[in-house]
Amino acid sequence: MTSLKEICRGLPLYPLPENRGRRKGIPHAPVRTPNLTAQEKKLALRNALRYFPPEIQKKLALEFAEELRLYGHIYMYRFFPDIEMRAYPIGDYPCKTKSAAAIMLMIMNNLDPSVAQFPQELVTYGGNGQVFSNWAQFWLVMHYLSEMTEEQTLVMYSGHPLGVFPSHQYAPRLIITNGMVIPNYSTRDEYEKMFALGVTMYGQMTAGSYCYIGPQGIVHGTVLTVLNAGRRYLKVEDLSGKVFVTSGLGGMSGAQAKAAVIAGCVGIIAEVDEAALLKRHKQGWLMEISNNLDHCIARLKDARKNKIALSLGYHGNVVDLWERLVYELDTTGELLVDLGSDQTSCHNPFSGGYYPVQLGFEEAKQLLSTNPGKFRTLVQESLKRHVAAINRLADKGMFFWDYGNAFLLEAQRAGADVEKRGANKTEFRYPSYVQHIMGDIFSLGFGPFRWVCTSGDPQDLATTDSIAMSVLEDSIRQGVSTSVKQQYHDNIRWIREAGRHSLVVGSQARILYSDQRGRVSIAVAINRAISEGRIKAPVVLSRDHHDVSGTDSPYRETSNIYDGSAFCADMAVQNFVGDAFRGATWVALHNGGGVGWGEVINGGFGLVLDGSKEAEERAKMMLSWDVSNGVARRCWSGNDYAYETICQAMKENSTLKVTLPHKVVDENILEQAMKH
Repeated sequence: MTSLKEICRGLPLYPLPENRGRRKGIPHAPVRTPNLTAQEKKLALRNALRYFPPEIQKKLALEFAEELRLYGHIYMYRFFPDIEMRAYPIGDYPCKTKSAAAIMLMIMNNLDPSVAQFPQELVTYGGNGQVFSNWAQFWLVMHYLSEMTEEQTLVMYSGHPLGVFPSHQYAPRLIITNGMVIPNYSTRDEYEKMFALGVTMYGQMTAGSYCYIGPQGIVHGTVLTVLNAGRRYLKVEDLSGKVFVTSGLGGMSGAQAKAAVIAGCVGIIAEVDEAALLKRHKQGWLMEISNNLDHCIARLKDARKNKIALSLGYHGNVVDLWERLVYELDTTGELLVDLGSDQTSCHNPFSGGYYPVQLGFEEAKQLLSTNPGKFRTLVQESLKRHVAAINRLADKGMFFWDYGNAFLLEAQRAGADVEKRGANKTEFRYPSYVQHIMGDIFSLGFGPFRWVCTSGDPQDLATTDSIAMSVLEDSIRQGVSTSVKQQYHDNIRWIREAGRHSLVVGSQARILYSDQRGRVSIAVAINRAISEGRIKAPVVLSRDHHDVSGTDSPYRETSNIYDGSAFCADMAVQNFVGDAFRGATWVALHNGGGVGWGEVINGGFGLVLDGSKEAEERAKMMLSWDVSNGVARRCWSGNDYAYETICQAMKENSTLKVTLPHKVVDENILEQAMKH
């Protein structure tokens, strides 16, 4: 078994580690089909061999060529480290700086088999969300981090460590860019080739920025979405006896089962991959599993009648589940589902993110590798059936929303009936959850703030939970608007119940949807607790890129931007730059994430709190910008909540000056002007 010290020595070359290939008994990424020419295959090999000295290239070239042939990518399985991959306590990492040690902890958490979707292929979630492109990069990054000082910055190009460069103590210790491809070449087909060549990488959101915290990272947002869907669509606060049907229990989608139970409803979640179902069941995130639709319907009816909170995983294709619900409607007249959504990885539908109903899981995987064209055709046919069933149920009163996974976008491209007549191109027959639910929450400045206790001690996490709850309760006492107060009450309920729901998978982490005021106050309070010794080790602050300011995505995060700028990416890029010089420990900027390659620009950060006064000042400055940037942009686009929020922020900080929009009060002047 390799030690952390050995991991930090750099690539193990003399002697080479044994090549044990793909490990059995763990999930693996689907075979990729980049369709490289003979010359491109040589280039992929040449690029991979750049990491190794000439005397061992011949031996490695043969096995790398075999990996490329069998799997469509060179992962360098020989260098898969023989270590228990997990987030070790920060003091265990042999580093010169706490910042570097914190980054190492976060990287290893992203690759922890209990956290990562396909750990040996370095995929954290979403089917193709890479931490690195190959294992050589992992070894080099860990070595650089162990050696670097507070006067250096590590630069990452799409998984590749370009090197450690001189900087200064106030600069980020790490700068990450993933998938920064020239726009005209940012297509899926070009991506498959460039990834196979080892020159770019799809980092999803928090996979490639090293900030993933397991399915908990999305469960709070999913709880808020389901609760607010009940308020908006069903006009109820209590979801007991209400049925929520969806799909996906892999990476991020694994949160849906836990969220359904926390929200108090009946959740039926379809998943084709048995390994994903068993993983979530073992972790306590999924209550029951069944591969029998008759049994699923019987359990649904019983839980619905008796108002029992339930998470039931159906081992099968979600299209079969939706069509069975249509059959129940047609034969009994009973609508058994109230709320519906989808979290298949439709951002990646033709490379294993969505499996067609016409084939079993293993048969579909085989077809994907042998005949990708036929697989694509079946996926599109399946999407049309998928939507047809949803439409039948929605016509009878079920409420469906797109979960920002490009489901409706890909269904539209497949020819499914999802058109919303007279709408702009970011709108479909069904809304995205941002348009109807989370968009206004973002405009109030609330988003998926999170922290990781690097001691690895659950008691430290409990202390931070207590701190966060006290901060929110104090804020309510000091006075907040009615809309903000509801969010704070939801957050207090969340943090109060978090411990008993066993949300931790991997690192000792917590997510909490919070606004600018809440984030800054919580950060300051946690930092002071570290200084006072109430928390034993530094705490890493972060957030999902899916946030107020972090992501420009016209079919998700910015789908409720209606001034024509939904397809512009200034906000995410400015956020990345602004976080970098306002105190972030590391920053990341990505192409792709959530809705897919070429569809979104997003970024994130990590900020290490070590109890120092300097850390407190960094947190105040950086977190304020990280929220107010997006609120100001949403204000300028015409959102009333954002207008109120940014005006309040300007009252509280006299150095903040934001350009406010003037509304066109008389719409007739537009018509009159056009006539001339």
